[in-house]
Amino acid sequence: MQAAMDISAKYCQKELESYGSCVSSNPSTWQQKCHELKMKVAHCTSSHPVIQKIKQDCSKEFVEFDKCLRENQSSATSCTSHVARFVGCAETVDLSKVETNPVPSST
Repeated sequence: MQAAMDISAKYCQKELESYGSCVSSNPSTWQQKCHELKMKVAHCTSSHPVIQKIKQDCSKEFVEFDKCLRENQSSATSCTSHVARFVGCAETVDLSKVETNPVPSST
């Protein structure tokens, strides 16, 4: 989970900061007031070209990591080697031909 958050934070920082700020400012009503910002975070993390490329090139490592998490829900630390392999793969993905700062689509 932390690996996904690190990657998301790197490429969707603006969206995550806006959402976090909204949640902090609305402690009792954030679920309703911040829903649109939550959707923007979800859209960014699922559609950003860099994240799509990492998912594509490291799908095997991600599937193994996800499977480990599901099988070890009470002990996620058992998956340390899996997350290390996924992060290691993500760091080697060739992003030279990927648009790292796409113009956001208005939704």
